[in-house]
Amino acid sequence: MATVAVTDATFDAEVKNSDIPVVVDFWAEWCGPCKQIGPALEELSSEMDGKVKIVKVNVDENPNSPAQMGVRGIPALFIFKNGEVVSNLAGARPKAALQGWIEESI
Repeated sequence: MATVAVTDATFDAEVKNSDIPVVVDFWAEWCGPCKQIGPALEELSSEMDGKVKIVKVNVDENPNSPAQMGVRGIPALFIFKNGEVVSNLAGARPKAALQGWIEESI
């Protein structure tokens, strides 16, 4: 499963009401580190299909969700489980580090 684009309007339905844990990537088109981790998140989304859902929120197009989460810098990653944040991470990381963080959080 590829990553899912989420908007302010679909955030609650896709993230907070999900049956499985959700990794939320707050990103922007102009953000170099965001583009660095994008391919790793796409691969992890396929590899971990059914265990976790990975979604992306463009902060320029959807300012409300990051504001509610207190996002100050991007990339900012949050893991939601049962509608609650269980872990968060700021900045780019290699794929292996992202995978380890996700696995220990879910």
